[in-house]
Amino acid sequence: MRARDLAVEYPTVTPESSALEAARLLAGHRLPGLVVVDARNRPVAVIPGSQLLRYAIPQHVRDDPALARVYDERHADQLCSRFAGRHITDLLAEERMPLPVVDADATAMEIAGVMAAARSPVVAVSGEADRTDAPMIGVITASHLLDRLLPLAPPDPA
Repeated sequence: MRARDLAVEYPTVTPESSALEAARLLAGHRLPGLVVVDARNRPVAVIPGSQLLRYAIPQHVRDDPALARVYDERHADQLCSRFAGRHITDLLAEERMPLPVVDADATAMEIAGVMAAARSPVVAVSGEADRTDAPMIGVITASHLLDRLLPLAPPDPA
C-alpha cells in the first residue's frame, strides 16, 4: 500500500485564507485538520483542529485551564470571534508545526511514522517520488490509514 493509493481529495486553505472561514470549513466538513497550500498547490503547513481551538482560547486560560470555569455560556459562544479579521498566516506565526508530508511512494509505515512524529491527524501526499516540494495530490488522515490497516491486523485473541 503506497501513499498514492491512499491519498484522497481534501479541502485546503492558503496562508491568505480567512481564519474564520477556515474554522467553518473544518467544522462543516468535520475535518481533523487543514492543509495549507501555496499558489502552486504545494503543502506548506498543517493546522490540526486543536491548534485552531488553541488560537480561539485566551492565553490566560491556556496557562490555567481552571480559569475556563469563570466563562459563562454567552462568553464561551464568543470565543470564535477571535478569528474575525485574522488570516491563516496569523495562526501559523503563533506556533509552527513540522510539515507532515510524504511522497507518493511512501509506505503505510512511513506515513504512520510521519504522522506520529508530527503529531498530526493528516499527512499531505506530494505528487512526485522523493520530492516533498512537488504539488499535493491528496491527503491521508489517521482514521483513513487505520481503516485500511485494520483489516490486515490479526484477529483479537479474546
